[in-house]
Amino acid sequence: METRIGSGCSAMDWLLEGGYEKDVLTTLYGGPGTGKTNFLLLAVANSEQLAGKRIIYIDTEGNFSLSRFKQVCPEYKDVLARVIFLKPTTFEEQRKAFEKLRRLVTEKIGVIILDSAAMLYRLELGKNKDVYNVNRELGLQLSYLTEIARKKSIPVLVTNQVYADVDAPDGREQRTKMVGGDILRYASKCLIEVKKQPDGTRVAFLRKHRSLPEKEVRFRITDDGVEQVEE
Repeated sequence: METRIGSGCSAMDWLLEGGYEKDVLTTLYGGPGTGKTNFLLLAVANSEQLAGKRIIYIDTEGNFSLSRFKQVCPEYKDVLARVIFLKPTTFEEQRKAFEKLRRLVTEKIGVIILDSAAMLYRLELGKNKDVYNVNRELGLQLSYLTEIARKKSIPVLVTNQVYADVDAPDGREQRTKMVGGDILRYASKCLIEVKKQPDGTRVAFLRKHRSLPEKEVRFRITDDGVEQVEE
């Protein structure tokens, strides 16, 4: 039984030795413009491997670009016909989207995408002093995604934002941290950090995986997708 699905680009397939694992939550995190959503679009574009199954795409940031998707997917009309979009604009709407998700997930679903886990959560923390319950709700949502991945053998792809660790000890390089911290870290069996480089390329770092060592791959974003850059 195949345990992975191809990512739709050689750089990510090389990094993960075949693609995204079916029964885990994979999180891609990094700053704006690092290419996270491009990887999601390529996964959707490559969905013919799902044998007609549908895709659930939860877009909390409005990042899904039809014009960009047309560039990476010539057969975009046929593919989009199989995509179920959920577009919450508040954390409460995100909670309701997950309630709807429970009704949508059947054997006809091949991939679930959440872009991103952090946007509406972050906004909610800014106006809600009940941090415990906000964190608890995010934890429940991620726990449900993990349950789906394990029980249904459905790959779940999530993006996340980052912030600078300003509390790093003096003299030590600041490292970026994921928004949501341990909530996302524990839920994700695969963590991939994406960073911009001074020369305009990007690097994807495999930070956590249950069977693969830490490694990295350099890539550039092109008109028709993502291209691996040989060292």
